[in-house]
This record gives sequence, structure tokens and C-alpha cells, in this order.
Amino acid sequence: MSHHFKETPENAITQSGIARVIPCKELDVGDPIKWLSLALRDAIRAPGLTLFYGVLFAVIPWFIMYLVEMTGWHLVILPAIVCFMLVGPFLAAGLYDVSWEMEKGHKPTLRHSLRAMRRNAFNEWGFAILLMVMMIFWLRVASLIHALYPPYIENDLESLLPFLALGTLVGAGFTLAMLFVTAFTQPILMERKVDLATAVLTSVNAVWVNKVPMLIWGAIIFTTVAVGYVTGFVGFIVLMPIVGYASWHAYIDAIETKRERKYE
Repeated sequence: MSHHFKETPENAITQSGIARVIPCKELDVGDPIKWLSLALRDAIRAPGLTLFYGVLFAVIPWFIMYLVEMTGWHLVILPAIVCFMLVGPFLAAGLYDVSWEMEKGHKPTLRHSLRAMRRNAFNEWGFAILLMVMMIFWLRVASLIHALYPPYIENDLESLLPFLALGTLVGAGFTLAMLFVTAFTQPILMERKVDLATAVLTSVNAVWVNKVPMLIWGAIIFTTVAVGYVTGFVGFIVLMPIVGYASWHAYIDAIETKRERKYE
């Protein structure tokens, strides 16, 4: 089981002076599996809402690929993904609200979950823009690596290995950075009306304190997304709501909420 909440240990994150850091728990390696089991329970208890949000998460990437195939214009991918990055956090907030309502003993409704998207809208828009900037930076770095690739190298595995290793290393670094920033930021912004800096620093600190469990959780999310793409986005109908619900339970398990200690 996870340990009790305690004051956040002093480190470079808590001493940055940028914003306060909400205390977190020390998680166990088996906690991600517990979050998934709780998420599956939520999905069964709210099948209609689960299907609604699952279809949205599946239709958006499918529509992006449809535009590319229909127009043959691959440049449409970037603006389409940017739009998805802006909308995605708000869809996730709707899923968090469903789990939160059931946790409080209420019956979740579509109207209530949609209203939850604007509970802390200003900072949630800021978070969406932050994700967009990180994604664009990631794409520019990938383009730079590709531009530096020597055109005269033979197209065999031995020749391509250094290039592939560099790309994989950079991609892994960006993926890890995204995990630190995104793990708990969105549910913090929805449950507490705090500023974006507080939410991001709290997420970064919680992942840093719980490196092994959170790496396991990140691997689960990566596998889920990979399965969704392999199944032509059909898998997203079930998998994305479960990840959303599980992310809420991860937040409740890892970060001190207002019910443990009054901050606001």
C-alpha cells in the first residue's frame, strides 16, 4: 500500500521558488495495477459516458489520418495534432469528473462532466498550450536530426544504427519529460483551483519521488497508445477512458487532495 502523505522532502524542485509544491505519497510498484482495476470498475459503472468519451478519443486521430489520405497533404498532420493537444486535456477533465462523482457517491452525468472542463479553464488552456509548445519543440528537434542525417550513408541496419540510436535516445528523453510534466498536472488543475506552475511542479516532484512506480505507469500508457494505433484507433474507444479513469485514481493516491489538508 502507498504510504501516508508527508511533507515534501527538500530538493531542487521544492526549493525552486517558482511555486509551492503540494505534498505527495511514496507509492508502491504495484499501485499502477490497482489504478487500472479501479478504472475498470468505473468504466463498468458508467458505460454510457465511457463510450461517449472513448469514441471522441478514437474519432479525432482517425479523422486526422482520413484528412491525410483524402488530401495527400501530410502537412495537415501538424495543425491537426496541435488542435488535438489543445482539446485533449479538456476531454481528460471530463473523464476525471466521472470518476470523481462516483467517488463522492453521486451519479455522473454528461452535463456535469462537460461543465468540469471549464472549472479551471484559464490554467487548463495554459496547460494545453504548454503541451503544444513541447510537442512542436519535439518535432523541430526530430526534423533537425533528420536534416543532419548524411544522405550518402547506405540504407542498411549497420549504417543506420547510430542515426536510429540518436533518434531513439532523444525521443526517450522527450517522452520522459512529458511523463514528469503531464502525470498529475491536469487532475490537479481540475480538483484544485491552483495556478499552472503549482500543478506542474507538483507533478514533476511526485514523479521524481516515485520514479519506479511512475515509470511502470508510463510504460502502461505507452503500451495502451501503441495498442490503440495498431488497432486502427478502435482500441482507443475502451483503452483511453480506462487510462483517464486510472489517471484520476493515480492522482488521488499520489497527491494530497483538499480532503486530506485544507490548502485553499
